[in-house]
Amino acid sequence: MKIPNIHIPIVEIPTEKNVKLFMKREDLIHPYISGNKFWKLFWNVNQYLEHRPQNSLIITFGGAFSNHISAVAAFGNLYGVKTLGIIRGEELEQKWIHNPTLLSAKRNEMNLKFVTREDYRHKDQLTFFLQQEFPEALIIPEGGTNHSAVKGVKMMLNEHTKDFDYLCTAVGTGGTVAGIAEFCEYGQKVIGFKVVQDDSLENRISELTTKNNYHLIDASLGGYGKLNEENVRFINDFKAKYNIPLDPVYTGKMMQNVFEMINEGYFPEGSKILCFHTGGLQGIEGANMLLEKQNKTVIV
Repeated sequence: MKIPNIHIPIVEIPTEKNVKLFMKREDLIHPYISGNKFWKLFWNVNQYLEHRPQNSLIITFGGAFSNHISAVAAFGNLYGVKTLGIIRGEELEQKWIHNPTLLSAKRNEMNLKFVTREDYRHKDQLTFFLQQEFPEALIIPEGGTNHSAVKGVKMMLNEHTKDFDYLCTAVGTGGTVAGIAEFCEYGQKVIGFKVVQDDSLENRISELTTKNNYHLIDASLGGYGKLNEENVRFINDFKAKYNIPLDPVYTGKMMQNVFEMINEGYFPEGSKILCFHTGGLQGIEGANMLLEKQNKTVIV
């Protein structure tokens, strides 16, 4: 898995307050393996492919609209590695063809195994049995978060990110905020915007980084994947003003909260704020399907 030979732009987003806001467009890193998903897979798969076994297989976990599932499937198809996705919700076995994320994964030749939500909650047990059945496989956790992923996230930081006072990212499973916190410059403050209500998240992050330079803010709107009309309106207005698409699960919620914090005076005057666009734009199609069923405004 090679580093794409492209420059990841950092673009300024005008504000009405005396702070400077920028976004690093990690969503442009790769057309199919975008944002932080690329970097979280980077170390994992490179270490595996260095000693590529005869029966190469990557196994991972995710929900119906998982960006991680989509990214792993695309990677496997691109590099000729078989992939297996363990999908939460056995009811999806009869419905996957109507799900844009799972349909894309199947088109990228990922095999899908659907499990009950109860079994999915016990992923440690599932992982144990999968290791017995597929001893040569690389098993990557849900969301791609592990210590190798944290090393990969380091690649999101460079000489162009050193001069910012605040580094902001959305938080799902914790790997990205842990990597940014671990490898950012001394004195930089890291803010993670939680898009999931998970009581174990703080402990998981503390296991992945030795630093305590980060602060978590609830941006979940009541649960993972939850949307409301205000959030959809913000995403559509943001694209119209700045020509930058935002996904509804991660970056859209983060940016809405960042703007609210700026308007409320959270950041000291003169602050330089950098937000990481972590991709996930493939999730827009699935979100719009749900919004259309509810006769609500869709994401354009």
